[in-house]
Amino acid sequence: MTTSPAPTPATTEPPANKPGMSNLAQRIIFGLIGAALLLGSVWYSAWTFALFFGAVQMRMLWEFYRMMRHAGYKPAALLGGGLSISLFGAIHYLNGVYHYAGVMRQGTIYPMEQATSWFNMLPVAQGVLYAVGLLLPVILILREMMAWPRENQELSPFSNVGVALLGLLYVSLPMSLLSVVAFTETGYDYRRIFALLLLVWASDTGAYAAGKTFGKHKLAPKISPGKTWEGAVGGFVLTLVVGWALGYLLPELSLTYRLVAAGAVAVFGPLGDLAESMLKRSVGVKDSGRIMPGHGGLLDRFDAFLFILPVLALLQLLFG
Repeated sequence: MTTSPAPTPATTEPPANKPGMSNLAQRIIFGLIGAALLLGSVWYSAWTFALFFGAVQMRMLWEFYRMMRHAGYKPAALLGGGLSISLFGAIHYLNGVYHYAGVMRQGTIYPMEQATSWFNMLPVAQGVLYAVGLLLPVILILREMMAWPRENQELSPFSNVGVALLGLLYVSLPMSLLSVVAFTETGYDYRRIFALLLLVWASDTGAYAAGKTFGKHKLAPKISPGKTWEGAVGGFVLTLVVGWALGYLLPELSLTYRLVAAGAVAVFGPLGDLAESMLKRSVGVKDSGRIMPGHGGLLDRFDAFLFILPVLALLQLLFG
């Protein structure tokens, strides 16, 4: 009796992996979607502007707290988020109440004879600001007292309080000041937000192009090795050029004001980017988040705003 040879197992090749979407394609697609949402919400109305940037601010704060948790802290993320959106809403209301009421500013603070219901809410908005500013440390310390002692945490509870406060001062307050820039004597002006976006874009683009072409001298090698002094100069020059060209978009603004604002963006924008790079290096993360494939987190996208907006808000308050 002959035995047939044992069957040899069939060798099957694994199915070829389908090529996935490249990182460049992801960056382009999600960048276009994000840009459309950003520009559309800014252009459409004051309330869509507020909804978009209120959500952006909340996400940025969450990403900051997430990085702090990665470093071992336990900030009050939910409480901080609630206080953050209250701060954003109060500042937006105080700056936009005339716009929503359909009243132009006449040099008076409370024109109660017009749109009374809108202006009756002003003390509420002011009360929210006072409450956040004066009671915030007490609220955060009480939260730590209720949770004390925490397990598996060597850091002091006051470190958690400090980190929660820092998130509100570093992220929430500057982003809330965007409403100061957006509203003028005549109401909500989307052109000013577009102008800010163009200036930030010019700073980034000029720095990248000049750095790639001429960059030799490192600007801050221990924080961001890719940035150079040549890139910083290139970003500064292109931002000033765009500031001059903004006369076609905002002809009512003087050339001096536009150039000063452009210079502020060109100087403080890169500083904001360096500050966030230092933050990420200090906690050992590459990106602040993953909300946009190929782009990192929103804190990565809007880090320049955190240094720019306080300066622009001050210019707006002083010179209009």
